[in-house]
Amino acid sequence: MAGSRDLVKRQFGAHPERYVASAHHSKGESLDRMVDLAGAKPGWLALDVATGGGHTALAFAPLVREVVASDITREMLFAARRFVLAKRVSNVRFAAADALELPFAPHVFDLVTCRVAPHHFPDCARFLAEVARVLRPGGVAAVIDNVVPEDRSAADYMNALEKRRDPSHNRAYTAAEWQELFLGAGLEVMSTELFHKERDFDSWAGMQGADEETIADVRRMLEHARGAARAWLAPETRDRELRFYLTEILLVATRPPSAEGRRPS
Repeated sequence: MAGSRDLVKRQFGAHPERYVASAHHSKGESLDRMVDLAGAKPGWLALDVATGGGHTALAFAPLVREVVASDITREMLFAARRFVLAKRVSNVRFAAADALELPFAPHVFDLVTCRVAPHHFPDCARFLAEVARVLRPGGVAAVIDNVVPEDRSAADYMNALEKRRDPSHNRAYTAAEWQELFLGAGLEVMSTELFHKERDFDSWAGMQGADEETIADVRRMLEHARGAARAWLAPETRDRELRFYLTEILLVATRPPSAEGRRPS
């Protein structure tokens, strides 16, 4: 597990400004819906886990008392801080934190968010257990991440594709698996939505600074996808550009008063 964390730190620490500047990470329909459905209130204390470029923290900052933007990669935190301060936002503070071992007391936060990051985590069940632990009773958890088809062979193919492009990728889950993970953490899912996002291959493949051989391999894997994987990705060349679709899931849940919220062993 330590090896996975070190890989994430190296991968994101090498290119932090790319994530700050990325249009894919900075905005989108799923982020807008997360803000709408979370129901944030002015007195709330919010935590954004794996904040990356700080875009989700920035989106919630006008709606709450304070946002704690956390990330395991210090270079990302520095880049996010510069980005947020440049927007003249003063109610976001930053904390180095592992998503699987959040350094916060139980029942502290009214809202916990995490966006397009859990597929890097080596243990999403532990992550959600930590979310439940730090949420106050009645608090809200809102998570966005890439999802894969329920068809197992297609899901495996897509995870292999992502892993070839980005070695820090661990696993994207199906929608049904996400429901089970939330249930296992004692979080009650109130809303689930899917979003299909068109991507151009070149910008997506080059995001992590992959070499030409890696990018060529990933292109072949995408173009040669078959069956349920091809139907899900829908690759096609338009105007000499290879384009395809990724699918995101948004889950908004609450921590019921009966949830124990203990740190996982």
